[in-house]
Amino acid sequence: MASTAREMAALGLVSGSSGNVSLKLGDRDSSDGFIAVTPFGARCADLEEDDIVVVNHDGEPVEDDQIPSSETLLHIAVYRARPDVGAVMHTHSVFATVAAVAGLEIPPIVDEMTIALGGTVGVSEYAFPSTQELADSVTAALGDRAAALIRNHGAVGVGRTAPEALDVCTLLERAAQIFVHASLVGRASPLPPEAIEAELAIYRMRRQ
Repeated sequence: MASTAREMAALGLVSGSSGNVSLKLGDRDSSDGFIAVTPFGARCADLEEDDIVVVNHDGEPVEDDQIPSSETLLHIAVYRARPDVGAVMHTHSVFATVAAVAGLEIPPIVDEMTIALGGTVGVSEYAFPSTQELADSVTAALGDRAAALIRNHGAVGVGRTAPEALDVCTLLERAAQIFVHASLVGRASPLPPEAIEAELAIYRMRRQ
């Protein structure tokens, strides 16, 4: 958890105390157990193992003196909706946030995007940060895919492990850069429908 958070900062996916990561502890298919999450107000670049907060599935810390991330509700909502997910990462990377601010979903424009992210990256409806409304809106935009844009805010990526969620967010930022630059020089053309269909089958197989 801590090393993944530090790498997220090193890759420029967050800055300062923005962004957060969580890991579902125990059986991924169970709604019981606990969630490890980055703490409130901490710089991801400086996180150590002892800084990680453990909460139950209602967001209550196991130790009273710990304060979890302000977006813990978002993480809990994703785990409840997606039993296949073992880790959630919320980033503020620049190009993904550009698309989120513009309210533009990112279509499947490169092959690895469809295979790894599940196709089009949708944009959630706007909701105030750290609220259940935001958690529900982002979870709806995520659907069965691996990434979503949070309108006027940032992005979220999911995986079976924290490093896998990091890979998803790194690829999302690369796809967002390609999308923005291609739009500036002409048009970001989606992949052919038959390619998207075949690659989505690979995505679903991998998720199983």
